[in-house]
Parts: sequence; structure tokens; C-alpha cells
Amino acid sequence: MKVSRGRLALIIGLAGVLLLVAVLVSPLLLMSMPSFLSNGGTTVDCEDETQVEEVSDSAASDIPAEYLELYEEHGKKIGVQWNILAAVGKRETDHGRSDLPGVKSGTNSAGAAGPMQFLISTWGGKARIPTSDQVNGYASDGDGDGVSDVYNPADAILGAAKMLKRNGAPENVRQALFVYNRAWWYVDQVQEIARKYGKSGTVKVPPQTTEDCDDPLIEAAPSDLVAKILRFALDQRGKPYLWGGVGPDAFDCSGVIYAAYKEAGLSIPRTTFGQWPFGVKVLDGEEQPGDLVFFNAGPGTSANNPGHVGLVVSKGKMLEARCRLCGPIKVTSYQARDTRIGFTRPLQNPDVLEQIKKLQNPFL
Repeated sequence: MKVSRGRLALIIGLAGVLLLVAVLVSPLLLMSMPSFLSNGGTTVDCEDETQVEEVSDSAASDIPAEYLELYEEHGKKIGVQWNILAAVGKRETDHGRSDLPGVKSGTNSAGAAGPMQFLISTWGGKARIPTSDQVNGYASDGDGDGVSDVYNPADAILGAAKMLKRNGAPENVRQALFVYNRAWWYVDQVQEIARKYGKSGTVKVPPQTTEDCDDPLIEAAPSDLVAKILRFALDQRGKPYLWGGVGPDAFDCSGVIYAAYKEAGLSIPRTTFGQWPFGVKVLDGEEQPGDLVFFNAGPGTSANNPGHVGLVVSKGKMLEARCRLCGPIKVTSYQARDTRIGFTRPLQNPDVLEQIKKLQNPFL
């Protein structure tokens, strides 16, 4: 069929318009569908903190109702995956149903006791401890009866949640389980049970604040100076913990903060013990990025002498170098930590205010 010149021109013109529309619209489509472009087909929710796993049918049928309620309650309270807690309980004593020595009384040949099989030394030195006694261990009073009883499921499950949290959960579940029972075959078995207990068939972990979330964090900083502190600190993720470390290859908890402030041209105390009295105290809920959050953790520490510190990067989140066995430097939540004692703002220290003035006007 012969096409007239006029019709040919019209066709060419329409094709040009369609091409222009495609060029203009395609970037919008790409921006609205990032799941096709990164993270293996998934998007990163930088605000997602819950990651609560639903109970599978197999979990509901296998776990006694009392135990299931405790796993969920204490998992949520401490901030670890309930199905990991439940899998430990299953692997250790079949949720307290085992009649082996040490489950309901005494200890087994390894010295472990109770439904979560704590070593008595790890629990606190004896099986039943009044909660008024100060002990070094994971002894816990999960039902508020005034006694931390290693044979009481409420107490033992709360203690296990604290131990898993202390050693890396919920972010580094494998490391936390390895510390619980030092064998990788044990870790694999517990994770397999946990996957079956969760409705999704997975062990959910909170989203690590990775480079996908850096820009929102840095852009939300209250000042360019804080943005510079955050940028350096976030760049240290993945590096190992080293007691006394100030970089560049490894850091301890206060060392990474000291280095981040130094990168921004500011000098603050090097250690946690020096950083705590240095900054201006900030009320809980009024903290902001760049502030420090302190914890009563570590030997010889107290509510007035904290032994651990993190750098607030957003409300509820901090960057921390926690311990050698806790995995690499990473962003975690500070909200569920029952050892948290307070916040400070080093940028409001008089010496730092003078340093900031000199940075802004070097001729002063």
C-alpha cells in the first residue's frame, strides 16, 4: 500500500512524540520500582525495626501454649527473635518436656540446668537467686515472683533472651547462637528449627543500616558538622571490634566515636569514662544524631560510670562497636537495651563550642 507524504510525516511525528514520552517517563518508572534494580529484587526499609515473625502451624502444634507466650513476650521485650528463642528451647529440652537430668532439677553431666540449659556459673552461681541479690550472670525474674529460678520457664527464657541479645542477636544470630553453645552444627540445627517455627520459613533479622540508608541518615543530620561525623562513623561498618582501637582498621566503642569527631575537626575524650561527663546531658526522647548514648555494661561499671557507648545516628538507632564476639561494627537499636542510662551532647560542651567557632572562622 502506498503511503502519502503527509501520512508518512504524521507517522514519523507520532513516533517521535512516543519516543520523547518514553525518555521522560522511564526515569520515573525506574524510581518508582527500585526492587528491580537492587538488593536482589527487594527494597530496604530503613525504618523497619519490628521484623516480627508470625507463628507457623507447626510451631503452634509443637510448642506448649505457656512456652510460646513466654518466647513471644520475652523476645519482644529484649529485642530478639521469638522463634530463635523457641528453637533453643526445643533443641535443649523439648520446651521443658525432657526427663533428662538437669531439666527439672539438678544438673546434667556438663553442669547445665533448666529448660534453657544454663550453666549454673553462667546463670549466677546457684540455681535459685533472690532478685535483690546482685549477681554476675543471666539470672532473671521473668514472672516477678522475686526469685530468679533457672528451672522456671519464665525466668530461664528471659535469661536466654538476654544472653542472645548480649552476644549479637537479633542482627548476628549465628554468632549469638555459637556463644550459647559453641558448635556450628548446633547453630545450624537451631536455625533450621527456627525457620520451621516461623510462618515465612525464615529467620528474620532487622535491616542493617547499610549504604542504601546512608543518604537519608546523613541528610537528616541537624547540621553539616553532624553529617560529617555520621558519614565517617557509618563508613566504619563491617570493621572488627578491638579493645583500645582507634582505627583505621579496628575500633572499640568509644574509639570509633572519638575518631568520627576527630574527622570533623573536633577533639573529645578518648574513653567511655571520659566521654560520659564531657557532654551536656540530654533527656530521653530529646536525643538527636551526633549525640552519645551510654550503657551500664562491662566490669566495674555502674549507672554513674557507664562502660559502653554508641553514637546516635537517628531516633532509636546507634552505630556501635560492641565487643569482640558481638560481630563487626554496625548500626543497631538502643531502645530495648535495659542497661541504657542516658544521652549526652558533646557538641554543647564549652570546649567543643570554642572548637566549632575556630572551624567556622580560623582567623579568630
